[in-house]
Amino acid sequence: MRVLGIDPGLRNLGWGVISVDGSRLSHVANGICHSEGTELAPRLLSLFDQLSEVIEIWQPDTAAVEKTFVNKDGAGTLKLGQARGIAMLVPARAGLSIGEYAPNSVKKSVVGVGHADKNQVEHMVKMQLPGVKIAGADAADALAIAMCHSYHMQSSGRITAALQKAAQ
Repeated sequence: MRVLGIDPGLRNLGWGVISVDGSRLSHVANGICHSEGTELAPRLLSLFDQLSEVIEIWQPDTAAVEKTFVNKDGAGTLKLGQARGIAMLVPARAGLSIGEYAPNSVKKSVVGVGHADKNQVEHMVKMQLPGVKIAGADAADALAIAMCHSYHMQSSGRITAALQKAAQ
């Protein structure tokens, strides 16, 4: 199964695709969509088009998006929310199920600490996906989001299997 992780951002939208085979994870691809233009609508459209192309090329089976955190700048938070809307819309339009994870949940899943810094996240992504060449910090975060989603899917799959077995 292929999992697409998306780290939403208006300037830079990180994406990463991993392959999941049981508990084995492997890197497929990663990159950063850079918005084009100065006005908001064309920038969002450019992110939409680039992310749509990522899905068309890499054919993920499911997706995960980082939840937005509220920062000090209200206008910045609203713009990030609009980019997050694109990050949710594109995979939904492709028929993918989408998981949503808070930044601390992603860090806890990948690093083991909910308040890990970006360097720690990137280091652990490299450790768990040997040989990966990461396109940048946003792509590293996106790969971590995909990894977090795969761990949650594996856990829920185990729980579902255990419940089915107990009901027999």
